[in-house]
Amino acid sequence: MNAPFPAAKDANGRAPRRRWTRTLPWVGGGLLVVLIIVGLWPKPLPVEIAPAIRGPLSVTVNEEGMTRLKHRYTVSSPVAGLLKRIDLKPGMEIEAGKTVLAVLDTRAADLLDARTQAQAEAQVQAAEAALSQVTAQQKSAVAAAALARKNFERIQKLHTAGSVSQQEFDVAELSDTRAAQDERAAGFALQVAEYELKQARALLARGLAGASSNEPLVITAPISGKILKVFQESERVVSAGFPLLEVGDTFDIEARIEVLSRDAVVVKPGAEVTLHKWGGDQPLRGIVRVVEPAAFTKISALGVEEQRVYVMVDLLAPPEERSALGDSYRVEADIVVWSGESVLKVPAGALFQRGHEWQTYVVEGGRARLRSVSVGLGNGLEAEVTSGIVEGDRVVVYPGDTLRDGVRVRGMSVSGY
Repeated sequence: MNAPFPAAKDANGRAPRRRWTRTLPWVGGGLLVVLIIVGLWPKPLPVEIAPAIRGPLSVTVNEEGMTRLKHRYTVSSPVAGLLKRIDLKPGMEIEAGKTVLAVLDTRAADLLDARTQAQAEAQVQAAEAALSQVTAQQKSAVAAAALARKNFERIQKLHTAGSVSQQEFDVAELSDTRAAQDERAAGFALQVAEYELKQARALLARGLAGASSNEPLVITAPISGKILKVFQESERVVSAGFPLLEVGDTFDIEARIEVLSRDAVVVKPGAEVTLHKWGGDQPLRGIVRVVEPAAFTKISALGVEEQRVYVMVDLLAPPEERSALGDSYRVEADIVVWSGESVLKVPAGALFQRGHEWQTYVVEGGRARLRSVSVGLGNGLEAEVTSGIVEGDRVVVYPGDTLRDGVRVRGMSVSGY
């Protein structure tokens, strides 16, 4: 049997080394170098990104305030006398002209001489003139409310059919609500005027010579509503003009918001208001009726003097939605001072200022690119961008100190965008 071929040998008689054993160190070294480079290569920086979008944007003034009754009435003693004990309590329902609020034993102290009789007659004439004026205003308010209701019903049908915009519908709804509130206020003023005339005539009749003044003077409710306060509960002798009770219509409520004077300059009558944290499940809609022209000084919680202005807000929500809301309840208000429907906006956290320029980082091709932008109005959460970026650009929200122009980034979408 023949032996196998002998392995090839070099000139010295040694077998040559295999080629892969010669290249193995070089391959291992190369792999090691690659692993070192990969390990030291900077990784993409994780960032939060959000797109620049077009949509509605509102700028608001956010302040605290409290509610108060629009119309309240302090019932006072018309003449001097012995006041009988008042058993009524705050919160009790009263009806105009029927609920007895107080009883006075005048003991003929309301007899009139010639001078006071002339004054009483003048008061009756003034009350009659006031009633005539208020009656005319009430009729005008009723007519305006009826017209606003018809217009709103017509706009509502057109809105359902898609013939009018949402803005036109909101304006009609607002006009209808304000007209209804004006009608309610006019009715309250009419009740008060009728009560004043009735009281003036009663005092004149009691004080005339020959009239019986031995019967007690009964004071009835001037309006329908609730008792707010009882100033004098126990029996005592009172003088003319002594306050006895305070009554009001608890459904006719407004909000009084304390606003910094620099913010009050941009708040205009008719501005939309949202009231929240008042205790209910849903926020309440309102509208600015008036911005008072005079400011007052208030010391803040930090001891800083602030000039503040009262902004009066009419509530647009129907009474059944805020039946638990009472007088002097705390509320928080968002007053709209500017709004836009199609505004190019980004999260406010994506913008930062360097010197006098506003800048942001835009993600392009996996890298963050620094852009200078022009910023418009903002509300603290979102801001308007007028130039520098376009709709759809992805911007970095809350960029850290390590982010630089051209750095590779790995984006995570911001919740809500």
